[in-house]
Amino acid sequence: MTTGLHPGGQPQDPRPTGNQALPRHERVGHGAPHADNRTRSAVITARAAASFDPVGRSVATARSFVRDTLQGWGFADIVDDAVVLTSELVTNAVVHAGTSADVLCLRSDEGVRIEVADRYPEREIPLQATAVNMGSPDREGGRGLQLCAALAGRWGVDYSPTHKQVWFHLDLPDRPVGTRTAGPSLPAHLLPLADGRVRVAVIQIDRVGAISAWSEDAEDLFGYAAEQVIGKPLTDLAAWPHTPGTSTGIVEALQLSRWEGTYGLRAASGRVTPVYASHLRVRDTGGEPSTVCLLVRDHERAVLQTPLRASATDTTTSSEGQATDPFEVFIGSPAPDDLDGLLQRTVERARDMLDGDSAFLLLATDDETELEVRASTGLPSARQRFARVPVEAGPGRYGSARMPAVHEDLTVVPGAVPLLAGTGMRSVVTVPLKVEGRLTGSLGVAAEGPSRYSNEEALRLQFAADRIALAVESARLGELERLRRGSLSFLVEASDLLAGTLDRDQTLALMAQMTVPTLATWCAVYTIADQASDPYLSYVLHEDEERIDGLKALLSKIAPPDPVPTPGARVWAAPGEAAHQAALRTSMRSLGLGEPASVTSGIGTTLATAAAVGGETVVLPLVARNRVIGMLTLGKPSDEHFRQEILELAEDLSRRAALALDNARLYSERTAISQSLQRSLLPPDLPHIDGVEVEVIYRAAGEGNEVGGDFYDLFPIRDGVYGFAIGDVCGTGPEAAAVTGLARHALRLLAREGFGGPAVLERLNSAILDEGARSRFLTLLYGELWPQEDGSAMLKVVCAGHPLPLRLRQDGTVEAAAEPQPLLGVMEDLELYEQTITLDPGDVLLCVTDGVTERREGTRMLGDDGLADVLTTCTGLTAGAVAARIMRAVERFASDAPSDDMAIVAMRVPGLQRD
Repeated sequence: MTTGLHPGGQPQDPRPTGNQALPRHERVGHGAPHADNRTRSAVITARAAASFDPVGRSVATARSFVRDTLQGWGFADIVDDAVVLTSELVTNAVVHAGTSADVLCLRSDEGVRIEVADRYPEREIPLQATAVNMGSPDREGGRGLQLCAALAGRWGVDYSPTHKQVWFHLDLPDRPVGTRTAGPSLPAHLLPLADGRVRVAVIQIDRVGAISAWSEDAEDLFGYAAEQVIGKPLTDLAAWPHTPGTSTGIVEALQLSRWEGTYGLRAASGRVTPVYASHLRVRDTGGEPSTVCLLVRDHERAVLQTPLRASATDTTTSSEGQATDPFEVFIGSPAPDDLDGLLQRTVERARDMLDGDSAFLLLATDDETELEVRASTGLPSARQRFARVPVEAGPGRYGSARMPAVHEDLTVVPGAVPLLAGTGMRSVVTVPLKVEGRLTGSLGVAAEGPSRYSNEEALRLQFAADRIALAVESARLGELERLRRGSLSFLVEASDLLAGTLDRDQTLALMAQMTVPTLATWCAVYTIADQASDPYLSYVLHEDEERIDGLKALLSKIAPPDPVPTPGARVWAAPGEAAHQAALRTSMRSLGLGEPASVTSGIGTTLATAAAVGGETVVLPLVARNRVIGMLTLGKPSDEHFRQEILELAEDLSRRAALALDNARLYSERTAISQSLQRSLLPPDLPHIDGVEVEVIYRAAGEGNEVGGDFYDLFPIRDGVYGFAIGDVCGTGPEAAAVTGLARHALRLLAREGFGGPAVLERLNSAILDEGARSRFLTLLYGELWPQEDGSAMLKVVCAGHPLPLRLRQDGTVEAAAEPQPLLGVMEDLELYEQTITLDPGDVLLCVTDGVTERREGTRMLGDDGLADVLTTCTGLTAGAVAARIMRAVERFASDAPSDDMAIVAMRVPGLQRD
């Protein structure tokens, strides 16, 4: 269905224009039969249009559309006739003609004109003299024209090759000024009860939903001065009875042309005042729409409430010719999948139907062992917190929910209806909602006086419950399906987020942020390091950030929950009890009464924190790899409880979060071990060498969770002689670390035993081969350094399969300082030799691993030539500056992070003058 509402102005002519064939007109009415009786001179003040699909339910939707439109225009006197005529004409279009129907409502100062057009493609246009077929009263269809002739002041039929349009005009009845409806005279004791002074709050809401006017009675009722609320959205004050996002809310209600109903407004004191409201949509002289709201206390609703019509006068007929149940007409306005709206309208209608003071509706849980409060009216808001009550097989407590029951006086049978305890209700009638013999819910109406209901009222309520039970069950199943889909989507997203990090602190933060406020108002995560450790409060989150510190202080001063591995949520009463004691202690202090003797334990905390944890608190174990590694604690504020669906979803989340948290723990332990091992394979510090500058840069690739294969070393052999090495073991991980450790320690030991470079490497090669399957081949540049008295330095080097060292002279030339020889760990018999290099003052010797020369950007590689080009720009730089420039050039060569470890060793003999 598509609709449009256009206040004011002339309506657009919906008939064909341009080259289309002009329609032929046949008009029948109370005027001349062939005269155009349409009121062309009348001023059209509003226009509402809607299109309806060719399906059976469109007839009821069209009736609701016309009824709501005319009531919004204030034409309640002609609503019934308009609805009957529209019902028949739309039935002819969507049922008999099988086409969509267009309904147009036009308001003028003379009355209302309604046009219904269909789009039958093969209609024969009657001749000018052909009489209009009025249909037969005995036929199922075709009665629309007869009803138009009987009920409408004027009516007619317009034909075109593709359209047939039937219109009728209803005149407003003459009535005395000031008289709209009247009721019988009643004795004083039967009049509605009101306060000594009845206050009617007048609030005006602008087009964006902000308060633009606030009357004196509104100040008296709610405690706000006009300047405190003008300009604020009404949604900031309204306590709407429906779950947000699942039903018609205050914003939608303010957009309707007319609306009456019950909701609450938060007063300046913080309490919610139940009110009965009447909304009327108006527009000012400038055409700007706004809504005028009249509000009274809920128990004074008779001041504003439109009198309900007796069921006998509601003679709306369906397309099948059967009378429509008035209860069904009232309930039919919410969408079929709008469960909360359907339930709220049901309890309000049930209360009004039996003239009760309150009503409630409970739905059965999936296992049908409990009833869950889902809608109520006239009861304290705390009664509708999705509380659950058991359904017992016997007659006690809510076992009566399986059959209609009438309680004439609850004070005689206390506890018969626990939901009403302490509410002042004395008489109640309850009936079951059943579908195919299964108990799906319970509907009850209660009154403050005794003996208000009998079996007759129970039968009336049962009849209404039977008519609505199937719709409620369908909507409930639809809600469950949406909840399941939403739960699956939530869990998938949670799994993706948890799998995206291996950081323990980030995992804890994600766990809390996913539960608050989606599943709970606040959350606390306890972790257990090992089986011998006590639970530790690791993370606390509240939807109100200002309450996190107080909540953390509260939880840190009470014993943590026991780490029970039993799956499922269990109630933890300690936070609520501690919060209660804290609230009592604070209140006593504020009254100057000192510390009561009964309150010797507890904590000093604010009342806000106590209210934040005053509701239900549950604990779910975090179990991973058959071990409890922590607990997930979820809490609600005062008077709130968790729904079973939320607890089941939280349990699924806790299993995923526990595994993610344990993976993060294992990853952190592995990273710490790897980093410790990596540090042990590198020298703790470098010795100072007189006459030679030495700088080393080492960059490990990856996240540090694996031990790299690159290493370097610089150590004294004997007085005036130093050994240095830079190498690269094939691969990473423990096997590479074993070869790295073997090489580094063997080099130091053999060199200090007096072996020369070739002998050291040959013995190291044998040691590597002795490792067998655990061996790895090794590229190694090893040398000995002798600083000379003339300011130069002599080096003896052996390059076993390693990138060749580069020598930078003072004149900027770069050359290889050694020749390549076989790498280690491959062949048993190696014939290695050492080469002697003399570094003159100002010369630089650069040694790198292949992570530097094999740096890639796409198909390009830095290579030995690229490294040499960078080194030529380093003339006159210190060893530290040379190493830093080489590293910057390597990093800038490619945009991606390095995929291999990199080690740079730069040695420079200073010149005679400082650079």
